[in-house]
Amino acid sequence: MTAPVFVDPAAAEAAVGGTLRVDGDEARHAVTVQRRQVGERVDVVDGAGARASGVLIATGDRWMEIRVEAVGHDRDPEVTLVQALAKGGRDEQAVEAAVELGATRIVPWSSDRAIVQWRGPKAAKGVEKWASLALAAAKQSRRARVPAVDDAVTTRQLAARVRDAVAAGARVLVLHEDAAVPLAGLAWEDADQPVWIVVGPEGGISDAEVEALAAAGAVAVVLGPHVLRASSAGPAALAALGALRGHWSLR
Repeated sequence: MTAPVFVDPAAAEAAVGGTLRVDGDEARHAVTVQRRQVGERVDVVDGAGARASGVLIATGDRWMEIRVEAVGHDRDPEVTLVQALAKGGRDEQAVEAAVELGATRIVPWSSDRAIVQWRGPKAAKGVEKWASLALAAAKQSRRARVPAVDDAVTTRQLAARVRDAVAAGARVLVLHEDAAVPLAGLAWEDADQPVWIVVGPEGGISDAEVEALAAAGAVAVVLGPHVLRASSAGPAALAALGALRGHWSLR
């Protein structure tokens, strides 16, 4: 069984044979909530890829110490999920599953047909909620990298970011049911090429949005014969890409 993951910046400086001390909420969660005991194996990650694995040697109410037995750095391929805001918490479901499936960055999108909109204080609360979901999902899936959640973007802002991403070498894929290109049929010369997945709201992506993103360098692709909800389209695409590009094989 894989070891549980806890997040602390100190993991970046850990050394084999040394002692790593974790204080605060993460330690309290490990010791008080999960009731981790001395002698159990745990991983401590810094959220940016560094991982320190070891054994608990001492605990307190809000602290724990680990004898470090191995250190490493997870090198997740860059996968950005652009998720349109959606009603009924479906966007939150998408974020949670996408992080478990390998997303390394989340971009909330205020698309034309989105019923939900983040304005004023609601925008900051929305990003905070998505970031909390991303953290929990990363820990659940034992990841050393906690995906960042950006501020929400408009379609115009998204098109500008897509243009910059394509210029930097990324491949941007817009999921669209009327696209002629199947995602599963794409060829990948570089399996680790940065990729963006753009997912619309329940009402779909408007023609004007597709045109704006295509003009910025994105390519519309279709997932398969069925139309998926906003909560499942992005995770399904990430799962398909993980298999297509060989990232789900043991390394």
